[in-house]
Amino acid sequence: MSGQHFSIAIDGPSGAGKSTLSEQLARELGFLHVDTGAIYRTVGLAASRRGISKEDPQAIAGLLPELEISLQFGEDGTQRMLLNGEDVTQAIRMHEISAWASVVSAIPAVREFLLDMQRRLAREHNVIMDGRDIGTVVLPQADLKIYLTADPEDRARRRYLELVARGQQAEQAQILQDVLERDRRDMERTVAPLRRAEDAVLADTTGKSQEESFQLLLSLIRSHLERKQGGPLS
Repeated sequence: MSGQHFSIAIDGPSGAGKSTLSEQLARELGFLHVDTGAIYRTVGLAASRRGISKEDPQAIAGLLPELEISLQFGEDGTQRMLLNGEDVTQAIRMHEISAWASVVSAIPAVREFLLDMQRRLAREHNVIMDGRDIGTVVLPQADLKIYLTADPEDRARRRYLELVARGQQAEQAQILQDVLERDRRDMERTVAPLRRAEDAVLADTTGKSQEESFQLLLSLIRSHLERKQGGPLS
């Protein structure tokens, strides 16, 4: 794939498995995985630590000049988030930070602050980038766009199992309510709302295991890249 960088945009609602599957796909294909949700979570973590109210977008925007946010990638492509030099990769995965990610991602100043970082990565690398507006706003010219979704109940169950596996306290009923609220906020926000791009392929993984979902997306991507290159991938 030398000479040209390929970009794959994977959008979808909270808990659809975008980050987990994108990381697995990127490792398989030798691409860089860019988890944009983690970037917004990092801003949310910073605001949370400052004690800023979720209802105060001006205060959140005012915090941005003080933030140095960077991404590091391991040899296996694993993305780590740094906030002012501190590795916050684990801290941003606390359940309460999920709500913060939805809040800060609806603020135009935050989106503008992070947009160039995301686009630069796509210019410089083969990327699989996941989020909620990658195919519609961040990378509208992406080589392939996928809208990954699943029923809210299925997404809540997966999220519950993920949190329990990390040793966090969780209640599946509350997580379902959080998922539904996150969907509402993401779809109804005025700036870059969550929606399926007109040219995005729909991938519904309701009832599918992670391996089945992975194989579905891998097949979609391989078929597309083979058509772009005019032959089988090596």
